[in-house]
Amino acid sequence: MECFVEPYRIKGIILSNAVELELSSSIRIHLVVNIGQVHLYKPQVEGQKKILPKPVIIKGKEEFEVEEILNKRIV
Repeated sequence: MECFVEPYRIKGIILSNAVELELSSSIRIHLVVNIGQVHLYKPQVEGQKKILPKPVIIKGKEEFEVEEILNKRIV
């Protein structure tokens, strides 16, 4: 999972070390996070392109091949 997917707004300050984020319903994490996990949004450098991997077509559907598993955790 990517650490920095997109910028999110801070909905409010809960405690001196916790904030509530404004997240879309598709993101399945707790809305209240420690401020240590919050970073200032830095926009992409002008002219820099984000290169997305090319999808692989399997049974008529676009899928992506996993190049490498960097970490795992047992849930």
